[in-house]
Amino acid sequence: MTPESETVGSDPFAAADEDRFTEWLRARTGDRWAAATEHRFTEELADGSLDEAVLERYLLQDYVFLREATGLVASAAADAPDVESRGEIAEFLAMLCSDENDYFRRAFGALGVPESEFESPDLTPTTEAFLDLVHRAASEGGYAESLAVFVPAEWVYLEWGRRTAERVAADLPFTHREWIDLHADESFVEFVTWLRGELDAVGPELSPRRQRQVARLFERTVDLEAAFFDAAYGDAPAASGAVEE
Repeated sequence: MTPESETVGSDPFAAADEDRFTEWLRARTGDRWAAATEHRFTEELADGSLDEAVLERYLLQDYVFLREATGLVASAAADAPDVESRGEIAEFLAMLCSDENDYFRRAFGALGVPESEFESPDLTPTTEAFLDLVHRAASEGGYAESLAVFVPAEWVYLEWGRRTAERVAADLPFTHREWIDLHADESFVEFVTWLRGELDAVGPELSPRRQRQVARLFERTVDLEAAFFDAAYGDAPAASGAVEE
């Protein structure tokens, strides 16, 4: 999506009203941001009405995404401009490989999912599309391109996590509550705030072509986040639209 006011060769962010590069990126997603952050899945997760089969389908796909996305996080760390930034990202990577990985394994145990199933599930078209996007961002771009997928993927979860944490049902099982808590924890808030700051810093310095590419990656990620939740109900294909140069 390219606004009509943008012309080829112009600096799209400089022509926008937003002061922060990440706010400009989010504004471009329009109603699609709400589709990802206010989804039926997260509402039902918080009030306890989520069907167990839906949760299981979601977790099976998201566990695959977790394992593959660690490569994107590692790529972002490798491309980071300084040791401090690499350290911040490395700490987050360690959390994914410990706390979050532990949650998945305990959740699969509680849901009665055998290891053979959660280690190699059949992938949905949406998961395949998301993994393709992650691999492209990690291998074909630089720090900005990795952040263009990394930032919205974490920001979307922070947004719905903080909102739902304020009104969770008192008797939620740990499979629901801990998934919400992981994405509303103050350390996660601080990391996503820092991560946005990284993209805010590098984005305005990019060429107009790379700014547009980063915007397409960001928008595609938001689309796929909503489609990922849809797919847990078995009623949606992958979000349409390829990322083009």
